[in-house]
Amino acid sequence: MGIPLRDISRHPAHRPVVSISIIAINAVVFLLELAGGDAFVQRWSVIPADIAAGHHWITLLTAMFMHGGWMHIIGNMIFFWAFGPVIEEAMGPFRYLVFYLLGGLVASLAQIAAMSSSSVPNLGASGAIAAVMGAFLITYPRDQIRTLLIIGWFIRVTVLPAALLIGLWFLIQLFSQVGSVADVQSGGVAYMAHVGGFIFGAVTARLFENPRRLAEAE
Repeated sequence: MGIPLRDISRHPAHRPVVSISIIAINAVVFLLELAGGDAFVQRWSVIPADIAAGHHWITLLTAMFMHGGWMHIIGNMIFFWAFGPVIEEAMGPFRYLVFYLLGGLVASLAQIAAMSSSSVPNLGASGAIAAVMGAFLITYPRDQIRTLLIIGWFIRVTVLPAALLIGLWFLIQLFSQVGSVADVQSGGVAYMAHVGGFIFGAVTARLFENPRRLAEAE
C-alpha cells in the first residue's frame, strides 16, 4: 500500500484556501456526525434507492463532506492534502471549487447508477478526491510524490512518480469494483464512486486549468 504524503516537485505559490476550507468543513461535519449519531448519518448521507426514486437530492452534496469513522476521514484528508493544493494552484480557487464539487457529484451518481436499489448509506469525500487525483495524473504525471510504502512488515518512505502511484491506485479501484457488489451492499467501499470520480477528473482537468497559473507553476 502506498500513502502519498506530498508533491516534492513543486510548491504552490498561493495559499490553498479552498483545500484548507474543504478539510475544515470535513472536520466540522465529522464532529456533527459524532454528536448526531446514526440519525445524522441517515439524514444527510446518500441512499441510492432514495435518489433513484427522486428524493433527498441535497444529500448528493452533504454526503461528500461526511465520513464513516476516524480512519476514513484521516485517510481521505491525507490523500487530499497530497494532491489538492497543487491542483488548486493549477486551476485557481473558484475553478477548483467547482471542479471538486462536480467531481464528488459525478462520483456519487456513478455509484448510484451501479447500485440504484441499495438502501445502504453512501458517504465520504473519496469520489471528489479521486477526481483531484485524476486531474493530477493529467496535469503533473512526472511529479515526484513522497510516499509511505507499507508492504506487510516493510515500512519505508520513498519517492514515486505521480503516474505510477496514481495509476496503480486507479487500477486497484477498477479491478476491486468487479467483486465489490456484495461488500457495498453491506456497507463496504464504494469503488464505483472512486472510478467515476477519477475518470471525471482525468477527462475534464484541462477544461478547468488556468493557463496563467500553470505557466507560473512551471
